[in-house]
Amino acid sequence: MLTPFGPEIWTADGVPVATGGFRYPTRMTLIRLSGKDLFVCSPVRLSESLRRAVDALGEVRYLIAPNSLHHLFVAEWTRAYPAAEIHAAPGTRSKLKGLVIAAELEDRPHPAWRDEIDQIVVPGNAITREVVFFHRPSRTVVFTDLIQQFPAGWFPGWRGVVAKWDLMLGSEPSVPRKFRFTFFDRRAARASLQRILAWPADRVLMAHGTPVQRDGQAFVRRAFGWLIGTNR
Repeated sequence: MLTPFGPEIWTADGVPVATGGFRYPTRMTLIRLSGKDLFVCSPVRLSESLRRAVDALGEVRYLIAPNSLHHLFVAEWTRAYPAAEIHAAPGTRSKLKGLVIAAELEDRPHPAWRDEIDQIVVPGNAITREVVFFHRPSRTVVFTDLIQQFPAGWFPGWRGVVAKWDLMLGSEPSVPRKFRFTFFDRRAARASLQRILAWPADRVLMAHGTPVQRDGQAFVRRAFGWLIGTNR
């Protein structure tokens, strides 16, 4: 089901998925634009109940694959909403074979949503290039994988040991070590982060982790203190 998160923004938690031997929960973000068009970021599996809830809000027009790791259910949504456009992060096109990509997400927002949503491509990481969004009406920054947090006990056995080392089990969401170590161009990453920190954020969402409901800008600064030299 959809959960309201702020003005014209909702979340939906989906079924867990397995990758690299680990099981991850899934979460999507849905934004209703001023014309009632729906912007669906990182779609989760589309159940009948979720589809009814989505259809009650408006028309699905934009399906967003924000990085090369969050594309699994785009095809399913395309079949349900054939008129929707797919917008994919750099490096994701090869994972969406057989689908028509309307546009690759760039370092500036698409004209269809630029009045309400800003966006930045975070470059320089060997694992993936992630597009981070800022929804102005709700003052929400939307991350996908660059910030993560899992509840204690989510990963059993040796996986839990790895997750703890990877900083995925902390008291608040954090940037996993695997991403920290694979930023080969930290100068470019810092430049994109400074733009993110310029957004007047109150809230922060991520695909895996407890949403942040207030003081979002300060939270992002803490999460990336290792990159900008303010902590860790």
